[in-house]
Amino acid sequence: MMLTCPLCASTDNGHFHRDGRRDYHRCRRCALVFVPPDQRLGPVEEKAVYDQHQNALDDPGYRRFLSRLFDPLRERLPPGARGLDFGAGPGPTLSVMFEEAGHPMAIYDPFYAPDASVLEQSYDFITASEVAEHLFAPGRELAKLADMLPSGGWLGLMTKRVTDQAAFTRWHYILDPTHVVFFSEASFVWLAGHLGMRVEFPATDVALLQKR
Repeated sequence: MMLTCPLCASTDNGHFHRDGRRDYHRCRRCALVFVPPDQRLGPVEEKAVYDQHQNALDDPGYRRFLSRLFDPLRERLPPGARGLDFGAGPGPTLSVMFEEAGHPMAIYDPFYAPDASVLEQSYDFITASEVAEHLFAPGRELAKLADMLPSGGWLGLMTKRVTDQAAFTRWHYILDPTHVVFFSEASFVWLAGHLGMRVEFPATDVALLQKR
């Protein structure tokens, strides 16, 4: 069966790893590693996994974790810049951190905050923390987010990155059944070029893309 890369739509990919539960293929064009569509969870099973997440607004450890994206992005924003936290999850926290810093925020999550009207607006910046690895169609969905930004706007992504095949086989990140795509630095470089954005990597697991 010919597989299509969910980021760049290329069919030039090869088998990368199998862990007994799922197969992983790597695109030769954009370097994305992805799980075949027929090995993804359905929406009911997927939400059941998310319902087990216990990320609390008042947890200082969780705030420190989010600060890896929050701090470098906040440094690049003008006062009062308006943002969207895409994929906010059951306990929105990153949006509150930005609001505390003076940035009005909207939130969207397909399971927990599914008001799609917020996706019809424009924003100065958009965040997606630990979201990209869950996207079934990251190419289409990230392009849609980029379209919501003005020139100079920021898309801030936090997701763990693939380094090499040996490390991938031992990687705890692939054990989560809701993780279906895995970006490398090269994947973000391809994405930035495709979207007409520039990319920088200011912290571990963080990619900041600015629209030209």
